Amino acid sequence: MAFSILTKEDLQEFKIELLEAIEKLILGNVTEQKLWLRSSEVKELLTISSGTLQTLRNNGTISFNKIGGIIYYNYKDIEKLINRR
Repeated sequence: MAFSILTKEDLQEFKIELLEAIEKLILGNVTEQKLWLRSSEVKELLTISSGTLQTLRNNGTISFNKIGGIIYYNYKDIEKLINRR
């Protein structure tokens, strides 16, 4: 049975390689943000209820487009609202 001795330098090198690999995985999975969001996505982002979202639509706080019965929100508008909070 062969034995290998690990040094602190070996572990440090492994740590650096591991962190670089994790960083590549994370950066590789980053996708561009969708331009249009559905109501469920907006409610999750803002942590609000359906009623509150309806109120924000009614009073003009959030602009939206309705296509085929589905309401869509522009991500940039939602982002502005988040930043105002």
